[in-house]
Amino acid sequence: MAQFFHIHSQNPQLRLIRSAVDIVRKGGVIVYPTDSCYAFGCHIGDKGAMERIRAIRQVDDRHHFTLVCRDLAEIAQYAKVDNVQYRLLKANTPGSYTFLLHATKDVPRRLQHPRRSTIGIRVPDHPVVLALLTELGEPLLSTTLILPGDEQPLTEAEEIRERLEHQVDLVLDAGHCGAEPTTVIDLSDDTPILVRMGKGSPAPFGLSA
Repeated sequence: MAQFFHIHSQNPQLRLIRSAVDIVRKGGVIVYPTDSCYAFGCHIGDKGAMERIRAIRQVDDRHHFTLVCRDLAEIAQYAKVDNVQYRLLKANTPGSYTFLLHATKDVPRRLQHPRRSTIGIRVPDHPVVLALLTELGEPLLSTTLILPGDEQPLTEAEEIRERLEHQVDLVLDAGHCGAEPTTVIDLSDDTPILVRMGKGSPAPFGLSA
């Protein structure tokens, strides 16, 4: 049975944040709010928790997860970033984007694209997840909360609780946070490529929808 925390969206209670982080560190799967929509999260080093999320979403090992980071400094630990990429990231984070970049040696092979050695990286703009990341001290392994058969992410925490209370360990309810996933931009080559249109505008990257 999942725990269910009502957490303030702008000033998240530290005791609840610490409890959530403890669940992550112990191998739990959590549902948490972001600046685009609700997402699944687990510890970056926990393969078992990652496989639980795959099973819930009914996706195979070709589905790639995202590393949700606190800031640019943390991105640089897990992704190779040149000067051009750095300027783009600095200008557009935090925000509703996921960036595909070449992974560093600190990223487990199981999290990288098998041929391109890339990883999805994101810095969200939401007080709850930023508090989680600060307390955790490392990225969350994450993916959008879209369930099998659904076309859109779930947006209401009570419905998430009803549908997932026997499959996840914690639902963090911070109210409605949107139903539009991130815009995915591939920055791994010289020219940015729009992979998925979502909440973030592609215009800052010289792209159009």
